[in-house]
Amino acid sequence: MGTLVGHVAPGFAFFALGFWHLFNHIKLHALNPNSYTSFPWFPTLKFRYLELVLIMVGSSISISMELFIGPDKHQPFDTDGTIPSNHLHNFEHSAISMTFFIYAAFAIVLDKTSINIDLMFRHSLTQFLGAVAFAQQLFLFHLHSADHMGVEGQYHLLLQSAIVVSLVTTLMGIGYPKSFMVSFIRSLSILYQGLWLMAMGFMLWTPNLIPKGCFIHLEVGHQVVKCSSNEALHRAKSLVNIEFSWALIGVTIFAMTFYLVLVKLYGQKVEYSTLKSHENDHFELGEEEEEEEDVESQKGSNKQGEPTKGFIHMGKGYAIMDIER
Repeated sequence: MGTLVGHVAPGFAFFALGFWHLFNHIKLHALNPNSYTSFPWFPTLKFRYLELVLIMVGSSISISMELFIGPDKHQPFDTDGTIPSNHLHNFEHSAISMTFFIYAAFAIVLDKTSINIDLMFRHSLTQFLGAVAFAQQLFLFHLHSADHMGVEGQYHLLLQSAIVVSLVTTLMGIGYPKSFMVSFIRSLSILYQGLWLMAMGFMLWTPNLIPKGCFIHLEVGHQVVKCSSNEALHRAKSLVNIEFSWALIGVTIFAMTFYLVLVKLYGQKVEYSTLKSHENDHFELGEEEEEEEDVESQKGSNKQGEPTKGFIHMGKGYAIMDIER
């Protein structure tokens, strides 16, 4: 992090993960409204662990960028083996990525293990690992070595609110695996984290988007936004707050629209399948009633003579033809 790409790339990863979970949870709930149970991750048809492997790959790239590719010397240590001040944030960011890597790795291990562990308990353990990753993220962003008082600090402060929602709903998912709203809000918070990280990247490292009275300044080895006066700083923070509120409104509208579209799409399939099942049941019930009527009629025909029996069989034949038509 600390650059436009360093925020936009992980932001896109969070956005894609949140969108993937949001889509699958809504679809799962629409198809199984009465027996819905959330999943910590979702397999794909061609490769079961695609989601988890992509998290591991993305985390590995992030760690490499922070510790080996990004630094000028391609290693983050000073000549005496200590961590220099300008690389403290690199270690903080890499620790977050390492925690998400551990989450994804152990999620695969738990799914593939031959040890006799209940499925729901495996899911709970996976949710716990996800909660640890979000807790690590919240801890390091809250005590970040970067600027806490400036414009970037305001972006980080608001980002923490989304991380708190992700952490709380992940913990709640352990105790309430059948709650759709818990999964829905968690997915949306992950998506929002990604959106906000991408917004940070563009707004803090694009000169034309820097608030009036502020400028990009090179400080302790990386670029930060500084403001020329307290009034300019206050205005810049207020603009960040407005940006956050607008993003929240936009995400809320998107989430509700997306939910209604998917429920209409997949809910119709469930309704059609249920209606078809009821029609089949009704048809089978009708045949049974018809057979009972035939038996009664045949009993009556035995008293009156054979012609009546033949007539009833013919009538039944026409009824079948009518149904076929």
